[in-house]
Amino acid sequence: MALVYGVYALFSIALTVFLARTLSSNGQLLLEDVFADNPKLGVAVNKLLVVGFYLVNFGYACLLMRGGYAATLTDSIETLATKMGWLLMSLAVMHFANLYIFHRIRRRIRARHTPPIAPQGYLGHAHPTAA
Repeated sequence: MALVYGVYALFSIALTVFLARTLSSNGQLLLEDVFADNPKLGVAVNKLLVVGFYLVNFGYACLLMRGGYAATLTDSIETLATKMGWLLMSLAVMHFANLYIFHRIRRRIRARHTPPIAPQGYLGHAHPTAA
């Protein structure tokens, strides 16, 4: 059973570090667009997101470490797969939640910087050149 804990711990650490680095480097492009008027803020937000990502995922991985007794190799593999599955699902939920939040922020910022559209016609009245 100790082997299951070791494999799970190594998998959790490696996966979390890999994902944090990948999401940070690729997410920087999105943050540069979201915070185009203040690039330093985009860099700071990215670093804070990485720290939060580590805290939440390592904390959740530690909570998942607790397990029941696995009498057989099959039980051990099933326990390991279940723990890894929950960890992967939590990582995916966090990832998509972050993407949604940044999409909303980006949309709000772009709406503020988009000039209003001039009226294109008349409502309920004949066009002045129609007569």
